[in-house]
Amino acid sequence: MKLSAVLTVLFLCISKLAFAESVGFQQFQLASDTSRPLKVSLWYPTSQNSPSESVAENLAFIGTEVIKDASVLPTKHPLVLLSHGYRGNWRNQSWLANSLALKGYVVAAINHPGTTTFNHSRLQASQWWQRPHDLVRVLDYLLEDTIWRASIDAENVSAIGHSLGGWSVMQLVGAQLDRDAFKAQCQLYANPKTCGLADELGLTSSQPGEPKFFNFYDPRIKKAVILDLGGARSFSLKSMAKVETPVLILGAGIDIGDLPQAMESGYLAEHLPLFNRHYKVYEQAMHFSFLQVCKPGAITLIEEEVPGDGIVCKDGSGTSRLKLHQQMFKDIFSFLTHA
Repeated sequence: MKLSAVLTVLFLCISKLAFAESVGFQQFQLASDTSRPLKVSLWYPTSQNSPSESVAENLAFIGTEVIKDASVLPTKHPLVLLSHGYRGNWRNQSWLANSLALKGYVVAAINHPGTTTFNHSRLQASQWWQRPHDLVRVLDYLLEDTIWRASIDAENVSAIGHSLGGWSVMQLVGAQLDRDAFKAQCQLYANPKTCGLADELGLTSSQPGEPKFFNFYDPRIKKAVILDLGGARSFSLKSMAKVETPVLILGAGIDIGDLPQAMESGYLAEHLPLFNRHYKVYEQAMHFSFLQVCKPGAITLIEEEVPGDGIVCKDGSGTSRLKLHQQMFKDIFSFLTHA
């Protein structure tokens, strides 16, 4: 194909997005018959520009400016589902959600009960299969809701996950838990985080109510973005080899004491089919560089409350989290629109 034709195709893909000057924001709770209510946060493009207020901000982290309960631009928008990491929350990738909404996306982030900042229930944490199911529940709701189904392009749905969220998203595109393989890998490469949390996350033995089959593939998910995941070695090689959904794998180059990215993100990249996976490492990024930008003095503030947790605001020397986010967004947006 000639370069001019390629550029034309790329332009047409981007031109379908309804870019916006402002971001609308809503939150609601998705009820459940299984005692697992989900808090959902939505970012989306809007033509309204006031009244503006900050969300996802606290003493340590910078939030984003949104128009609460604004109307959504009247056209079909691509949808992105966001899954946070272990004991994270909907705020963690708010910088990414806001940026995508400005480019015309509807973005839905949820708190996963049991593994979120606000809910440490060991029972819910051990129900590992609920994490991918949480994302499916939100997708089902948005595509069935009278208002949102008119605003979402059901043929353009992607999922993005950080850390344990990346592990959850991978299951939606076909990766499957293999307990025997996971146990063997932990014996070979013992590590304090992924292997150390295995009992809490229900990965070492069968759990009450666990599905008989571990196949959570959802064909509605057309693309997946994996942000420095953990737990890649718990997936069966056979299931990874069969993944056909395009996957962008982004790793953090600086090790923080767990398995280095080459043994997590790199392992995933090694075993996914080459034709549909993209893999990049940010050499100056740390695991938590994918979280919000921290405020000045945040490290000291966090260390005073929980010694050791200040690491969530640390990045590699010679860069800044804002610069890293700019490159990350460029790579993610390019993948979502061009891959």
